[in-house]
This record gives sequence, structure tokens and C-alpha cells, in this order.
Amino acid sequence: MRILIINGVNLNMLGFREPDHYGTITLKELEKELHAYSFALGIDIETFQSNIEGEIVERIQQAREHFDGIVLNAGAFTHTSIAIRDAITTVDMPVVEVHMSNIYGREDFRQHSVIAPVCIGQIAGFKADSYKLGLKGLVNFLTNKDK
Repeated sequence: MRILIINGVNLNMLGFREPDHYGTITLKELEKELHAYSFALGIDIETFQSNIEGEIVERIQQAREHFDGIVLNAGAFTHTSIAIRDAITTVDMPVVEVHMSNIYGREDFRQHSVIAPVCIGQIAGFKADSYKLGLKGLVNFLTNKDK
């Protein structure tokens, strides 16, 4: 099983950006943790980060040929990007939306996700563990989808 983990806008600033919301882990440290966790799950992962909406769209489109599912933290694009939403519906593969902060406990504009309705689930508020919970949920979904 191969899972793509996509990190969107400003997630390259983890460790420096608003530690109260995101913790102090850097993106590189997070990716290292996720690779170790993927071995425990018995899956292969690849990580990708971009601050550019079009690059995220292209990576989602390319994923359908090489991956079984996607864990996506689109960052602020979560609230605005119809293009990312449309890319998810186009690839017809399971996507789990994750957020390190609890988007429902923050500013009003962060409390609406345009991509959530086209994802199989959403995890928010557990800092770096949101990714692990999202990965585990996606693996369980893929493993049990025919049952």
C-alpha cells in the first residue's frame, strides 16, 4: 500500500509558526516521524509540500497512477481552493483531510473546509498526531473497503 502525504501552504514553516497551534516540530522532523510510523503500519509513504496551489493540484492528479490514497493538509487552501477540491474529485481515490490545529476552535474563516465534503474523513487538533491518525484511518479504510 502506498500513501501520499501532501502538505500545503506555510507548512514548510512548522517549528517556527504559531507553536501554540502547531507545536514545535519542524516539517523535516514530522516527515521523519511519519516514515517511521509507516513502517509500523507496513505501508510506503511519500511526502510533498508546496506553497503553490497549482503544484498541489498537479501532485494530486499524478497520485492516481502511483498511490492508493492521500493524506492532505492543504493549510489555508482548505478554506478557499475549489481547484484542490476539484482535483480530489477527479482522481477518485480516498483522501483524508488533516489539520494540526483544531480549525473549529479558531477564527470563523478557518471553520469551513471546501475540501471536507469530498474527503472520506477529517482529523483536526492533535498537532503532529493528526497525521498519524489520518494515516491509520486511511489504511483501515483501504484495508476494509471491500468488506
